[in-house]
Amino acid sequence: MKQMIKRKDGSYSQRGLWDNIRAKRGSGKKPTPEMLKQERKIKREMADGGKMPTSVAKARFVAANSGNVKEARQDASKYGYKFMSGGRLKAAYMAKGGTIAKTTKGPGANYRPTKSGAGMTQKGVMAYRRANPGSKLSTAVTGKVKPGSKAANRRKSYCARSLGQLRQSSQATQNDPNSRIRQARRRWKC
Repeated sequence: MKQMIKRKDGSYSQRGLWDNIRAKRGSGKKPTPEMLKQERKIKREMADGGKMPTSVAKARFVAANSGNVKEARQDASKYGYKFMSGGRLKAAYMAKGGTIAKTTKGPGANYRPTKSGAGMTQKGVMAYRRANPGSKLSTAVTGKVKPGSKAANRRKSYCARSLGQLRQSSQATQNDPNSRIRQARRRWKC
């Protein structure tokens, strides 16, 4: 039998889901001065939209203005940034949400041009997986597959998702046989 609780209006009712959620929501204690100090420090460190700590921004400024390159390199590498010439910093890696260059031309292309299927290249997939450890991203299923196999299920899932994307796109994109979404669907054999 559920526990009965006296409500603010004086009535009694059974303990429910929201009562459990409210009971587990924090201890009700005010944060300690140490906690507030640490929170302020984290907010200060995460300047520039939460992407670059202020110490890295400082390293960029120091490298560009004072010429103390050694200090700038050390400061930048602490936060996963690679020091480039001219005081520029480049994200060498990111633990979560890493990005890769959206190139479609040349030997370093991570994405296929629209004419050849508009998906990611094998090199692009590997670059993405390096930037996002734990990612299970893989290339398109383009060959013949057995019905019910893992590859067939991936294709079925992609085709269903991409159909939703195609329907939400503009009329011009929907009617253009050479749009990236249509070319990618053709490559996946949807």
